[in-house]
Amino acid sequence: MLGTKFLGTVGIILVATATRDDIPPAADDIKELLRTRHRLHPSEEDDFTIRTMEDIARTIAGTSKTMMLMLMSIASISLIVGGIGIMNILLVSVTERTREIGLRMAVGAKRAHILLQFLMEALIMTAIGGMLGVGTGIGIARLLTTVIGWPTIINTQAVLAAFLFSLVVGLFFGLYPANKASRLNPIEALRYE
Repeated sequence: MLGTKFLGTVGIILVATATRDDIPPAADDIKELLRTRHRLHPSEEDDFTIRTMEDIARTIAGTSKTMMLMLMSIASISLIVGGIGIMNILLVSVTERTREIGLRMAVGAKRAHILLQFLMEALIMTAIGGMLGVGTGIGIARLLTTVIGWPTIINTQAVLAAFLFSLVVGLFFGLYPANKASRLNPIEALRYE
C-alpha cells in the first residue's frame, strides 16, 4: 500500500512476510535497498524509518507498563488517604468516648476487649466502604458496556483481592487509635470531660 505526502515521494510502504522469522532479514533487505535508492553514503544516517510489528508491540508494552505504574501510584495514594481518614475518625471516636472506655475498664473490660472493639469498628467501616467501592466499580463497568458498548470483564478474584486488601488497610490504620483507646487509664478516663 502506497501513500504520498508530496508529489514524487512515498510516505509509507507496508510489507508482509510469510512467517515471523522472515521479518528481520526482510527488514535488513529493505534497509539496504532504500539506502541504495536514496544514494546514502555508508557514513550517512538513514533518511527513512523501518518499523516492525515487534517494535510497535514493544512500544505498546512500554506504554501499558507506564500506565499501570501510574494507576498503581494513584491507587496507593488513595489507599493512604482513605486509611488516614479511618484513623482520624477512630481517633475522634476515642476522644469522644473516653468516659465510656474508662467505665468499661472500671467494670472489668480488659485491654484486649477495648482493642478488639475499635479494631472491629475499623473493620466494619472499611467493609462498608469496600462494598460501596466494589458496587460502584461494577455499576460503572456495566454502564460503560451498555452506553458506550465497551466490553468489560469483571474478574471475581481481582474484586475479592481488592476488597480483602481494603480490609487490611482498615485494620492497619485502625491499630493506632485502638491501641490508644486500650491504653487509657480508667481513673483518668472517668474524670475526662
